[in-house]
Amino acid sequence: MLNEKIAKLLNAQVNAELYSAYLYLDFSNYFEDEGLDGFAHWYEIQAQEERDHAFMIRRYLIDSGHRVTFEAIAKPDKVFKTHMDPLKAGLEHEKYVTSLITTIYAAAFEAKDFKTMQFLDWFVKEQGEEEKNADDLIKKMQLFGSEPKGLYMLNQELAARVYTAPAAEE
Repeated sequence: MLNEKIAKLLNAQVNAELYSAYLYLDFSNYFEDEGLDGFAHWYEIQAQEERDHAFMIRRYLIDSGHRVTFEAIAKPDKVFKTHMDPLKAGLEHEKYVTSLITTIYAAAFEAKDFKTMQFLDWFVKEQGEEEKNADDLIKKMQLFGSEPKGLYMLNQELAARVYTAPAAEE
């Protein structure tokens, strides 16, 4: 049975991951409106990944004997003026999610909950990848996004992203 504090933090993370999915779908909507279907596709896949993260944590809680409580998911409220705005917001959001995972990990460490720490190891690694991907996208946009041909090629690259379901290490 999980420590109650850790269970609450994990439950809150389920809801945070679902918000992340909403946020990335909102980014996708923005790029659809802008005619950048590759960017829209990239963020649709990002939303799928966030949903998967929520499901993984939900399953961990259930398997650990805890009921999951869903909260209302806030409406994304970002207003974008440039194509770079969602990319920068995405990196900031990933840094925020990393801080949430770190808080849960610290609580598990304090409680000597090694099982939860082991479960969270995958998320710690994943967040490192998420932040790098978001940062790389910003760098590519800075390099190529200001010219129509470069933006077109970047859009094509992002359109080629393939969804891969997460495989947490056992």
